[in-house]
Amino acid sequence: MLKKQTVWLLTMLSLMIVLSVYYLISPDNGDLAYVNTGDEDSEQTQTDSSTEAEKVSGDATGDAVIDDMTNVGGNELFTTIRMELEDDRSIEKERLEEIVTSGDASAEDKEGALQSIDVLADVSRKESILEESILSSSEYQDVLVRTEEDKVHVHVEAGELLSDTEVVNIMQMVRDEFGKDITVDVNYQPADKE
Repeated sequence: MLKKQTVWLLTMLSLMIVLSVYYLISPDNGDLAYVNTGDEDSEQTQTDSSTEAEKVSGDATGDAVIDDMTNVGGNELFTTIRMELEDDRSIEKERLEEIVTSGDASAEDKEGALQSIDVLADVSRKESILEESILSSSEYQDVLVRTEEDKVHVHVEAGELLSDTEVVNIMQMVRDEFGKDITVDVNYQPADKE
């Protein structure tokens, strides 16, 4: 059984994720972005940020679904997705642990649940290793690695567009970690210019 502190922590984490996602997609957080072109006499350009804002949601497999990645700070976006993935995987792990500790579950169900828990832990570990390896191999601002069944999505925040060589190197690193048969999707996220 879960301790009260663990339940409280998971509840607060879930609340933070919901509020973060709501803030990102809420039309009340400033529908218009004003861009100053530098000319004092020029008119300011208005852009409807609600159509360009990142929409992040979770699906039944515990993977975050990304609809659009324009005009959202990469660090905030990547952090939100990481938190949501971690939350979804924690919920799935708790569900599997309940099967393992259940008196009603068969031995096969318990064995399958234990194997699924191991797979979740292994995938999370490999994603973390890849993120650290890719970050250390080049001067990227941030890297997000997400696994979705037989496909790995790598989102790289960098100051400039990735070269073909960089993309091939990233794909090779993913295949070295996950195996040769995995499909790799490498996406570029422009870095925030402050």
